Amino acid sequence: MYAIRGAISVKANTEKDIIEATKEIMQSLMQENDLKKENLISIITTTTDDLTKVYPGKALREIGYNLTPILCMQEMKVEMSSQKMIRLLVHVDGNRDKRQVKHQYLRNAKKLRPDLVE
Repeated sequence: MYAIRGAISVKANTEKDIIEATKEIMQSLMQENDLKKENLISIITTTTDDLTKVYPGKALREIGYNLTPILCMQEMKVEMSSQKMIRLLVHVDGNRDKRQVKHQYLRNAKKLRPDLVE
């Protein structure tokens, strides 16, 4: 088993924007790491406390992750931290060298882990 991280900023606290951003980051994680849905063990999502209109899990269910356990949580509130951010932690069944995992940080989330952004 191994894990892949991802994050994306959201334009506004609307259901449409949260769903769009969640789908974008998940699709990027899957494509860049050449994954199949059946290889996923679980998905943990977090959002900053300013995103309140919908759970990211709803977007994941809409794109077919109906058999993968999904947990949606609120990100820890820390002074001066990024706002309007969705983070994913995807657990994958398999073996992969950690140096080959392509974590995804999109939009303004690139500044969260510049060391992992190509």
